Amino acid sequence: MIKRTLYFGNPAYLKTANEQLVIEMHDSGETKSTPIEDIGLLLLDHQQITITQSVLAKLLANNTAVITCDNTHHPAGMLLSLDGNTLQSQKFQAQIDASVPLKKQLWQQTVIAKIENQAALLVQWQQDNKLLLHYAKEVKSGDSENHEAKAAAHYWKHIFPDFLAFRRERYGPPPNNLLNYGYAILRALVARSLTGSGLLPTLGIHHRNQYNAYCLADDIMEPYRPYVDGVVCQIIRGNGKFLEMTPSMKKSLLQLPTMDVCIDGQKSPLMNAVQRTTASLAKCFEGKTRKILYPEL
Repeated sequence: MIKRTLYFGNPAYLKTANEQLVIEMHDSGETKSTPIEDIGLLLLDHQQITITQSVLAKLLANNTAVITCDNTHHPAGMLLSLDGNTLQSQKFQAQIDASVPLKKQLWQQTVIAKIENQAALLVQWQQDNKLLLHYAKEVKSGDSENHEAKAAAHYWKHIFPDFLAFRRERYGPPPNNLLNYGYAILRALVARSLTGSGLLPTLGIHHRNQYNAYCLADDIMEPYRPYVDGVVCQIIRGNGKFLEMTPSMKKSLLQLPTMDVCIDGQKSPLMNAVQRTTASLAKCFEGKTRKILYPEL
């Protein structure tokens, strides 16, 4: 079953009764409810949302990722379960004990999958992708020659229309805002799935930053980023240069978890594909397989 993404952009009071999330809307006075077990991602995007501690506890027990937004409507923080898997300590140990050569091989697979998906997206938007396909073939263990960065430099020059003169900078002009929003949703999905697979989101295979609690999520989301980029391409096609965030743009990006992707020869909602990816990663750490399952654009 695919879990639901719930977005709250208006004043509301969130409480719980009978394993349901009960939503009282301030503006309309309307009350709705939904089973907590159906929720995979909860986005809180208004400064006048009140949420009870018992709701948070039940959401975390259900392994729901809770994202809170700041007063500029950008995701600012995330709450995740600390106990997402019954075999957690065993899986933690396998992850911690993973050898450097294994981590380098896993990163090589990740970079190849990312560049191949970037190449596929370029073709969808009538751009030449031969250079990216060449880079994908040349990626060595650990991506020692940094083909990921070389591919990114070419990709960002060609994926969006020339009139945007686009540069990928986190705090840069639009459509950086749209990419950041989509990537934050993706990061939450991946982090949630990693905890569900009994892994530590903090301990990356490539990314290392003592201030980053989600290094592994940042690694594993890489091949999924082009799916966000594709949604942003569609938004640009409909809006041209007018790319300050609107409710309809948010709505498009919030549909990412249910977007169909192809993984291991099968169509699957992106949220389910992420679960297959993180489960395969756990098996790699345990020595049961050597291949991470990633989607193909």
